[in-house]
Amino acid sequence: MAVRAGAIGPRAIKAIIAGEIAAYDPVAEARRTSRTGSAATASWYERTLADFEADLIEPAPVMVGFSGGLEQRCWSVTRGDERYHVVYMPKAGYFALAVATVFGPVDIGVHGRAIDVFGAV
Repeated sequence: MAVRAGAIGPRAIKAIIAGEIAAYDPVAEARRTSRTGSAATASWYERTLADFEADLIEPAPVMVGFSGGLEQRCWSVTRGDERYHVVYMPKAGYFALAVATVFGPVDIGVHGRAIDVFGAV
């Protein structure tokens, strides 16, 4: 069964991701997190960006489960590691981390920019 994920499609989602990649500064990210006590370095953020870009796929529609038994049509944007993948939630206008379950992908409450969501795993 085909899944329609609202009015936003692959082209718009890819443009959002391209904008995030263009604006992503590993050095600035490392500085920002080091103020909160993180020992992460710019090289960690560079690696996260490279891994994210390598994991990107053509956005594909997918039904995602949410707490309370709700489901929403979203767009899968990363290949994932067989357990987790990044999805775009068109109703919310941001990205989420979904975990694979026997019932399909389920949102686990990690939301925000695609690269940050990807880096949470």
